[in-house]
Amino acid sequence: MRALSRNTAIAILLSSLSALVAVTQNTSGSQSVAGSWDASLTSHEVVIPFRLDIAGSGPNLKGIFYDGFRPYDGTTSATFQDGELVLKVEHYLTTITATLKGGQLVGKMVSQSRDSTTEYAFQATRHVDGTNTAADVPSIAGSWIIPLDSPSSKGEKAFRLIVQQHGAEVAASILRVDGDTGAYSGTFKDGKWVLSHFDGSRPGVIEVSQAKDGTLEILQTSARPQPAAVPDDASTRANQTVGSTNTTKADAQGVSDSRYVSKLAAYRADVAQAKGLPQPEDYDTHTSVRDPEEKFAFSFPDVHGKLVSNEDARFKGKVVLAIVTGTWCPNCHDEAQYLVQLDKKYRDKGLAIVALDFEEPEQQKSLERQRAFVKKYGVQYTYLIAGAPSDIGEKLPQLVNLNTWPATIFVGRDGLVKGVHSGFASPASGQFNSELQKDFAAKIEQLLAQNATQNRAAAKTPAN
Repeated sequence: MRALSRNTAIAILLSSLSALVAVTQNTSGSQSVAGSWDASLTSHEVVIPFRLDIAGSGPNLKGIFYDGFRPYDGTTSATFQDGELVLKVEHYLTTITATLKGGQLVGKMVSQSRDSTTEYAFQATRHVDGTNTAADVPSIAGSWIIPLDSPSSKGEKAFRLIVQQHGAEVAASILRVDGDTGAYSGTFKDGKWVLSHFDGSRPGVIEVSQAKDGTLEILQTSARPQPAAVPDDASTRANQTVGSTNTTKADAQGVSDSRYVSKLAAYRADVAQAKGLPQPEDYDTHTSVRDPEEKFAFSFPDVHGKLVSNEDARFKGKVVLAIVTGTWCPNCHDEAQYLVQLDKKYRDKGLAIVALDFEEPEQQKSLERQRAFVKKYGVQYTYLIAGAPSDIGEKLPQLVNLNTWPATIFVGRDGLVKGVHSGFASPASGQFNSELQKDFAAKIEQLLAQNATQNRAAAKTPAN
């Protein structure tokens, strides 16, 4: 083969460099934003770091958020034109808008929750892998109990803390009766972990350190404003986020909910039991029914305005999961992804799932978030618009102590309530999510099998 001349070689090199530059540009000629970013949200001087990955380009551009160590949720649309990045998470009514300046993204994040619209300053820089040199990193992986000095607004006397650990890296979630916070994550430094979380919703940050006696000290940083008037809801938001500008009903009344106190202590589960410390709520007994012999009844419009009741043909003679939910509720997003799996697995075996959806009055007009929620998760089961969150007691009077979002009602083929599970432990809750999935599947299969056995027995009974 003939050797290339010097000029030819230079020409080929320049051509290759031009092609490489073209690959890293989008159609508007701007620098690409694809890659991993160290991002943060800031409000009231509280900084919430989080990982943001951006992939693709043009119409295929996408933002990816993390829940602890794993990619979890993503944008529903994303654009980058003329140096401006817009990431939309429509199933949470969240939008990040930022401008690329000097290799840094600077802008804001706006999100609409159940009670208000919150805004944070947003910034991000390119992620650069570093080496963690922290020494004497404590081992804190496992399940912990957080006893409360006074009961929470939902009557809880204790929470759980679930910790996953990879060396100096930790992912931890606080599990309450209505669900978990998502997995806060971070690295051990200066004798503590600063752990944070943002997956398109529920931004928050906590500090965790280990005391000499082995207990964990948890500092919750809040940036909520001064008390302000809020709706007189039957229940406060299931996942009030740490560091947000939202206000709960308890705040507005000058009452401090023990869920959001600035300092908590956590004990190893076996230590807490040995000390006789309060235990977390039982998810299967927190909510009950006023009369187990009364058929579970509902009648609400679907997204097209057509009334659908428990007497509808799609539910008759089937095992039914009725889900008390709201698309403003992060734990309800967690559960919906699992319900879609259950629907696919058991629909043809006699299971019917129905969402009893409680949305803010302004959302009931457009159902913007609900429609994005259904599309994002591929929901095929029935969705009914039951009312506003404040209507929950009036619309579902058969349930006692119904104050969690979500709540899952197990209904047999006879129409009677067989059990109610409060909240939803997401994959961030580790073993408790695994146990929940096993429990749900066992209950469903037991109800399906019992009714099948009864039907076979009835078929064998000779006619008089």
